[in-house]
Amino acid sequence: MSKIKLILLSFVSGLLLAASWPHFGITAIIFFAWVPLLAVEEFISDHKADFPGAFLFMCAYITFFTWNVLTTWWIWNASGGGAAMAILANALLMATIFYIFHLAKHNIQKQFPAVNKNLLRLLLIAFWISFEFLHLDWDLTYPWLTLGNIFSETHTWIQWYEYTGVFGGSLWILLVNIIIYNLLFEVDLSVQKKYFANIIPVVLLIIVPIIISLFIYNTVEDKGETKNIIAVQPNVDPYNMKFDTPAEDQLKQMFQLATTKVNSNTDYLIFPETAIPEGMWEDELEKEPSLLIIKDFLKQFPKLKIITGATTRKEYRADEKGSATARKFKDSDGSYDEYNTALQLDSSGNIQVYHKSKLVPGVEKMPFPSVFKYIEKFAIDLGGTGGSLGVQDERSVLNSLNDNTKIAPVICYESIYGEYVGDYINNGANAIFIITNDGWWGDTPGYKQHLRYGRLRAIETRKSIARSANTGISCFIDQRGDISQATNWWEPAVIEGEIKVNDYKTFYTIHGDYIARFLFAVSIIAIAAALISKILFKLKKI
Repeated sequence: MSKIKLILLSFVSGLLLAASWPHFGITAIIFFAWVPLLAVEEFISDHKADFPGAFLFMCAYITFFTWNVLTTWWIWNASGGGAAMAILANALLMATIFYIFHLAKHNIQKQFPAVNKNLLRLLLIAFWISFEFLHLDWDLTYPWLTLGNIFSETHTWIQWYEYTGVFGGSLWILLVNIIIYNLLFEVDLSVQKKYFANIIPVVLLIIVPIIISLFIYNTVEDKGETKNIIAVQPNVDPYNMKFDTPAEDQLKQMFQLATTKVNSNTDYLIFPETAIPEGMWEDELEKEPSLLIIKDFLKQFPKLKIITGATTRKEYRADEKGSATARKFKDSDGSYDEYNTALQLDSSGNIQVYHKSKLVPGVEKMPFPSVFKYIEKFAIDLGGTGGSLGVQDERSVLNSLNDNTKIAPVICYESIYGEYVGDYINNGANAIFIITNDGWWGDTPGYKQHLRYGRLRAIETRKSIARSANTGISCFIDQRGDISQATNWWEPAVIEGEIKVNDYKTFYTIHGDYIARFLFAVSIIAIAAALISKILFKLKKI
């Protein structure tokens, strides 16, 4: 096979991966999207003398660059430089992981030729899911393209995520691709009975999980006590109005929308991320004009709680040690942290605070601050909170003072982290509110993908979700992942609905990303085995 053909096959894999992705893709394509790249890897592995390792790396990079650029190009609407960095860097990481898989497979097979190479191909599952797992929790965290996210478009196929989380989906996809590759390239087509005997397990591997999921989907019901929720979508242009219009004027606009629905039976009113964009000092929240407007509104409705996004700040005196993200005052001693915050206010005057803690790299957090802190001032300013923001250690919940309702205040990017959202539930949350902006990307697949990823959290935790997005899409998501009352993009809107709150904990909520942790351990063992194999091979030559 020529280099041109190998490059074309790699490109085809990238096209297939992109063609399967939400919002515009056909999900079933994902079950064979990896096959061309696996064929490239196997051919190069069998003809090692003719192809340097760098060529395989290039082929893998072509696949993953194609996938990244066709599915996340919309980042460009917010920042050309940010899009370039995200796409190029993420493709580089993916290609590196695939190349590590190739090296480990090749070295083990070279030293132990009796080991079945079809079995060694399964190492891809361990390495890839380990990569996805590690990508959840480091300074360049970017799990947007975690393979298991793809089923957010066909959520009736993966109701068993309440047991496995998204990594169950990643495992399913990779396993099917490897078996299909083996079927196409390792089975002797001349032996017809053998060929069809191999088709049956592949069909069952695809169909049985879907059947199980459909059974769960049709039997599970929303659990818990009913709460009346109103979500507001103010539709404030994040580029031209959001941070140039007084916060009080924006609040009045949101209350004008809210008053068309709010009544004495309403339990919660939700405003989106950074609905109050001014930087409010947390030790003076009681005096803030914007919050006084909210408190005045709450006097009319004793039962009501309002949850809103805001930008807040915490000051450290000159004799206090600030956090790692603290910023120096320009004209005085001391420092302060700035936060992307969720606030809950009720008629008693109580104010509860949560700080967003899964921050967008390069936007809300400068990666590797000890290295790049000096360029922090150039971070993209999205949400009025550019630069490295402060965070909090715990996934604290917002408590109702008149009943047992406890809300998980999930802010924007946080909603794509499964185990992270599960931490709110383990801390007592019995419903999830997602507040987001989503206006930065324009009318592109970006905000649509973000919405659909949220429904995976509903399935994993079996918790109802209310979503308030500044420019859309606002909606309600039930405990099966069904979306209702979805608003239109770029229109002011207000929706009213009922959700169920419950204290039930799913297997996944309790155990988290156990699949990924197990496969990470397998990956460490495989890398150790590959290194030992290489050392033993060199010793034999001496």
